[in-house]
Amino acid sequence: MYARRYHSVTSSVVTSHLPSSAPPLEGPPAPRRRTVVLAAAATAALAPVAGPGASAARAADRAAEPAFLHGVASGDPLPDGVLLWTRVTPSAEAVPGSGLGPAVAVGWQVASDRAFSRVVASGTVTADAARDHTVKVDVRGLRPRTPYWYRFTAGAATSPTGRTLTTPGHDEAAAGVRFGVVSCANWESGYFSAYRHLAARGDLDAVLHLGDYVYEYASGGYPEAKYVVRPHEPRHEIVSLADYRTRHGRYKTDPDLQALHHAHPVVAIWDDHEFANDAWAGGAENHTPGAEGAWSARAAAAKQAYFEWMPVRASVAGTVYRRLRFGTLADLHLLDLRSFRSEQAEVGSGRVDGPERTITGRAQLDWLKSGLAASDATWKLVGTSVMISPVAFGSLPAHLLKPLAKLLGLPEGGIAVNVDQWDGYTDDRKELLGHLRDRSVRNTVFLTGDIHMAWANEVPVNMATYPGSGTAATEFVVTSVTSDNLDDILHVPADTASLAAEAAVRAANWHVKWLDMDAHGYGVLDVTAERAQMDYYVVSDKRRRDATAAWARSYRTANGTQTVERAYQPAR
Repeated sequence: MYARRYHSVTSSVVTSHLPSSAPPLEGPPAPRRRTVVLAAAATAALAPVAGPGASAARAADRAAEPAFLHGVASGDPLPDGVLLWTRVTPSAEAVPGSGLGPAVAVGWQVASDRAFSRVVASGTVTADAARDHTVKVDVRGLRPRTPYWYRFTAGAATSPTGRTLTTPGHDEAAAGVRFGVVSCANWESGYFSAYRHLAARGDLDAVLHLGDYVYEYASGGYPEAKYVVRPHEPRHEIVSLADYRTRHGRYKTDPDLQALHHAHPVVAIWDDHEFANDAWAGGAENHTPGAEGAWSARAAAAKQAYFEWMPVRASVAGTVYRRLRFGTLADLHLLDLRSFRSEQAEVGSGRVDGPERTITGRAQLDWLKSGLAASDATWKLVGTSVMISPVAFGSLPAHLLKPLAKLLGLPEGGIAVNVDQWDGYTDDRKELLGHLRDRSVRNTVFLTGDIHMAWANEVPVNMATYPGSGTAATEFVVTSVTSDNLDDILHVPADTASLAAEAAVRAANWHVKWLDMDAHGYGVLDVTAERAQMDYYVVSDKRRRDATAAWARSYRTANGTQTVERAYQPAR
């Protein structure tokens, strides 16, 4: 079925595997300015990236040779291929976002052994300033469900070696598949030890990143300057293409992030902070037209930098919605919930139910519905950057109302719904969940990030009549890698103030089976024919480079049940 020795190469963004018959996606509406909730306004001079790569850059300058300062990565694995990524620094001045430095030939190799004694594919591409000296190679002709090692060369320099893994054959009945699951990694809020602990695992098929891989804020904008663990570069809020490139480059100097990419293929989608807070098709909460230029230009710059710096295949109209398959066990549907959404409604305005409002856009919603109904996989996994489960926040203690409003981007005077989630776009949600019910689509599991908390939810067909109305799906939400949680905002120990808030939310939402508002960490999703189980892990202290990690809880949904139950040990 697969041409064993065939491979295709590109150093630019490549196309996805969406159906060619997919209708064109809607264009963005005219921008409008939202009421601000979180502000991050500061400016500073653009500075070159410092940190872990600085000494290597000086060494490269002395040797007059290229260097690989930002590691290597792989992503979007297929049964017969994988996307490879690196960034070469051809000269000392060619720092990310600079637009400087000569073009350089970059060689690449893929081998079936770590020693590269059995090279199965190789080639050469050119890295230049037009793409910020990033390289993307779409390798094909590989074997299904097989580990491979890869590396790059430029001049006398050789990159670190990465390991990747192809997926099972499309018709293969795989016994199991296991994903690391992460979201919300704010550089200034702490260290990425969650990535280090996932990198150390040898049992993952891939790592699913559900968005907010980078943050756009100015240094000291989020969190406050006195709580910053390590400063952003550039120091000002990122707006231009050079800014976004520089910020991505800063992130890719983190040793734990590099370790994650070196160890596992990463499957990523974006959320708002890859652009700007609470982004929608025509603007964002913290984008000011005029002072910060046109939103269309800023969004285009953010997307270009993202596709340059991430091991992600672009799909229709340069978005990230696409589908990957892991044999007959699981189809993974990945969503873009920023490019086509309507502007967020004001809380209490009554506009959240409007049929003209959308979070997905018509084409993407039809694509998702069709894919879910047509899937013959045992499990239909959906990577969504924001929570689909409805949430009523109920009666919260006064001292918790303000910090939760800040965390969730809601008015302090009374919390009804989080309008940035699917709660703000109820017509799309009603249509999707009704489709799952009417077409008898079973075993749909939403995998979610965004809100810096861990949840295990059943997704009601109708919240007003739950549990009588039944459930359409289940949802596992992972907490943040570093971005602020409730205890961070209040500056109190974990499991103190949060207990009252968690109890209030669960009392008002029977479909929420578990909620942790103040841990940081990651998830590990283990999928077998019998069940899909999320193991939740927490790190000891995000402000410490040497933070430890420990298993906290596990929840699972059994095949055919559409319900969530607790599991009392992690999957083995």
